[in-house]
Amino acid sequence: MAAAGPTAVLSSGKTMPLLGIGTWQSKSEEVLNAVKVAIDAGYRHIDTARVWGNEKEVGQAIKEKIGEGKIKREDVFLSSKLFTSFSRPEHVKECMMQSLADLGLDYVDLYLIHSPLSFKYGSSPFSGTPEEVFDDVDYVDTWKAMEPFVDEGLAKSIGVSNFNSQQLERLLQNCRIKPAVNQVELHPYLAQQDLVDFCKRNNVLLTAYSALGAPARPKVFASGEEDPVLMDDPSVVAIAKKYGKSAAQVLIRYQLDRGVSVIPKSVTPSRIQANFDVMNFSLSKEDLATLAGLDRNLRYLNGERFSTHKYYPY
Repeated sequence: MAAAGPTAVLSSGKTMPLLGIGTWQSKSEEVLNAVKVAIDAGYRHIDTARVWGNEKEVGQAIKEKIGEGKIKREDVFLSSKLFTSFSRPEHVKECMMQSLADLGLDYVDLYLIHSPLSFKYGSSPFSGTPEEVFDDVDYVDTWKAMEPFVDEGLAKSIGVSNFNSQQLERLLQNCRIKPAVNQVELHPYLAQQDLVDFCKRNNVLLTAYSALGAPARPKVFASGEEDPVLMDDPSVVAIAKKYGKSAAQVLIRYQLDRGVSVIPKSVTPSRIQANFDVMNFSLSKEDLATLAGLDRNLRYLNGERFSTHKYYPY
């Protein structure tokens, strides 16, 4: 079996590969092959979510690779997420069981609250007015409905996504099982060093999504301005040239070298393989400092239209 690369031990005691493949925006007909290519390349961490609508294909890819003898189920670290319209405690398990059914699995290795935001059962964040779609569920109540998944063996670990330090602090003070992971947008233009430090102090592993600058993000998340292209940044390009690597490989290594998990998304076989080819170099302290100095608090996935709304009380 090919190596999974660097790992971290979560607060749950479970081991998680730091480098994984993301599947957001991966079309169902593409993601089946992408996950198979990733497993062949050495990835052992696969990140998916109920709302992305491709869990059946992700599960099928894992099943086929198990059937080939390439991997065993326990070799793969699979994470999924509770969609925001299932935030009410009475709906939480419904969402989890649907994911397991689609994936064709008995358990996931990590189950995350996709967002501290909550939307009414059966609604979509992208349809209707805020008055029609927002719900006032407290994410602490959602979390308490997720904790039994660990007791029942449905999830080996549980965590959150898109939580800031204040929300995470509140959850840490009101939980029975600590969140093991917080998955957020993270890259040199959005370094979030305070959140990185907070999570390290509290033994919550950070996972970076959009680590390459979200080049294919939907227009709904854009700020309306022409955002700079992270992989074209002169500093990133210069560091890549120095190591004989691509800009994408440098941006992935940047997260690994600061102790952050990272889940770059691709459906292109050559890029999937190249994104995993980051185990044979590390960035110098000077280069890490250069990348850290690029921080401009730029969110490629701008969620302000949700998070600053009066209907969102938490």
